[in-house]
Amino acid sequence: MTASGPALGRRRTVIASGLLILALALVVIYTGPNAFLSPIALVVVAAIGLVALLLQLRFREGLAKIRTPFWLNLVGLLCAVLALVADFLRMPRRTLEAAAFAAVICFAVSGSLILHALRHPPKSNS
Repeated sequence: MTASGPALGRRRTVIASGLLILALALVVIYTGPNAFLSPIALVVVAAIGLVALLLQLRFREGLAKIRTPFWLNLVGLLCAVLALVADFLRMPRRTLEAAAFAAVICFAVSGSLILHALRHPPKSNS
């Protein structure tokens, strides 16, 4: 038996969901309790949530018209990288926290725009 159409799309969605749950589980299992006070942990969890929304857009049929602001995701990614580099290079704590906070804000705004578009699809002119 071969899977086709909706069955194949459903399988991809389930596999992607399972991989995201695995990613979150690995973050929780291999991270000590004190690490969750770190801004980096907050950025990682926010990024995983944004990836979940972006994968939902990719695999759900009929959502091709919903676009995420690329520039906002890029700024969030750059801020996340800056927070990571600030931590490794022992830069001031305020720099790390500001970069992590900016990344989370960018991911949150992008995610909320996606959720808004999912709840209020554009009306067709037919």
